[in-house]
Amino acid sequence: MYDYNRIKNHINGVESSSYEIFGAHIENGGVYFSVFAPAARSVCLCADFNDWNEIKMTRDYFGVWSAFVQGVGEGVMYKFRIYSESGSQDKTDPFGYYCEVRPNNASIVYDIDNYTWRDSAWLENRNKNYNAPLNIYEVHLGTWKVKDGKTGDERLYKYEELKTELVPYVSEMGYTHIEFMPLCEYPYDGSWGYQGTGWFAPTSRYGEPRYLMDLIDTCHINDIGVILDFVPVHFATNENGLSLFDGSYMYESDIPQLRESAWGSLRFDYSKPHVHSFMRSAMNFWINKYHVDGLRVDAVAYLIYPKGTADMPEYDCGVWFLRSTLYTLNAYHPDVMFIAEDSTCRNKCTAPVVYGGIGFDYMWDFGWASETQNYLALPFGSRSQNHDRMTYPMYYFNQGLFMLALSHDEVSNSRQTIMTRAYGDTQEQKFADLKTYYTFQMTHPGKKMNFMGNELAEYMEWSSDQPLGWNLLEYPAHDGFHEYIRALNLMYKAEPALYEGDYDPRSFAWIDLKNADNNIYAYKRQSPAGDELFVVLNFSPYEKDYWLAVGYDGKFREVLNSDEEVFGGLDRINGVIQSQNAYLHLYLAPLTAIVIKPMNEEQFSENEDPDQAMSDGGE
Repeated sequence: MYDYNRIKNHINGVESSSYEIFGAHIENGGVYFSVFAPAARSVCLCADFNDWNEIKMTRDYFGVWSAFVQGVGEGVMYKFRIYSESGSQDKTDPFGYYCEVRPNNASIVYDIDNYTWRDSAWLENRNKNYNAPLNIYEVHLGTWKVKDGKTGDERLYKYEELKTELVPYVSEMGYTHIEFMPLCEYPYDGSWGYQGTGWFAPTSRYGEPRYLMDLIDTCHINDIGVILDFVPVHFATNENGLSLFDGSYMYESDIPQLRESAWGSLRFDYSKPHVHSFMRSAMNFWINKYHVDGLRVDAVAYLIYPKGTADMPEYDCGVWFLRSTLYTLNAYHPDVMFIAEDSTCRNKCTAPVVYGGIGFDYMWDFGWASETQNYLALPFGSRSQNHDRMTYPMYYFNQGLFMLALSHDEVSNSRQTIMTRAYGDTQEQKFADLKTYYTFQMTHPGKKMNFMGNELAEYMEWSSDQPLGWNLLEYPAHDGFHEYIRALNLMYKAEPALYEGDYDPRSFAWIDLKNADNNIYAYKRQSPAGDELFVVLNFSPYEKDYWLAVGYDGKFREVLNSDEEVFGGLDRINGVIQSQNAYLHLYLAPLTAIVIKPMNEEQFSENEDPDQAMSDGGE
């Protein structure tokens, strides 16, 4: 197991699979334990097979401590007892594959390769989805659902249970991918997984690693991709973790001002090359061993700038980590997505490294989320003066590969929910307004993401202490809204005009950009093959008699109308329409979205009379 050259690569910051040389590995009838702790005076292995008595580990030239124990295997619990000038501390293995359930923190020997994957067909066809539908359902596993009548950890659905609960739901709702909020082991539930202690161990709250593999495998078999929310900026301060790991500031900064993060945790110090190897290897690990299809990289702004804001010079070490890591991982995994949560929208964040970029495939569009939700919250009488809030994001959209994300951050930390922010004099208006808003998200250029509960029109702000309000679906308004989100998702997957050539400027054109007095927006989506959709959004509480310029004459049909009765509306729809002098005459119900598509003669059924089916708009 000892590999001189790869250990040297790890120390020099160029190793991408350090998990293969450190940690606990089953081999030759026993387990080989290895830990990098160069500042330690001595290191001992403590494990349950000998009642936690110390086994001295030997040190090499680089500061790697190792021990081989014959006759033990999977399931052994262990820690590293590290002696330094300040005393001793028991540490969880930084490269451990499995941990005890918190608050206990011993690592557990685990055969990470003892799982037979069934997703070869999925992996063979996997890609970065630039010209494919990408509609992500963001999930916090501990609160998506809980078991009624149970308390504590017994309330939690386990990985093996989620594959029969979560996967069918996501498939039925028409999402293309699930994004798991951080699953790397973490001690404090209230951190949501963003303050970790184990970057190579999925949290044991929900079961053991093989069951997570099976959950991901099941997703793939059901044509659902999996994205992992990954946290490379900071780590938990718990004594068993990386803090003062070998008695020195091994993973965190030696400089006090750069040590603590904005969240009270400790920041990784990317001026230290071995930290590069550690984190690059962790990212590579989840792709190799768990077959994840993408990594959403958290808090990228703090890797680009020391304080996370663009009003100061860039953090060269963090930028180099991102560029070198993404260049390397894209070479290893050209079909895997890397998604940036960069609140600064740094120039060339999604440009390839070879062209001077950071190297991400997508980045969240914070401007879109902020501007459009501010518009949604406005009283109807104030929307005309703020018409450009909805149109502004398209002015910069082609400067990067943006994703329209309505994430957990939009519905937590006293921000309320999107439903409660939506303006309306009545509940009917709020629901109608919200359906129109989500139609804008789903038909706007850019890939999509929504946090769990958005599809329920949740009233309660999300908290890691309580599950989603699934009982809301007992109410017709929420059930109709839920059905509308499903219809939107399915339409998005079915219409190439909404995803093929998504980042080509020719895929989008405003038809009605300046109609502020009526609070109406209209635009056209088009695929490279010529597939077309026309979208009209009425954000006013008044019905409209509206002429839409389509540019040619022919027959058109509504693909979707948010006022359909099945969605909780009053069924004021247009059906099939014949254009007149290159215009469509439409009836727009109050606070309504419609999506229209040109149709061919063969799309009429043999028993349908086209003259009776066509309308000149309105009822």
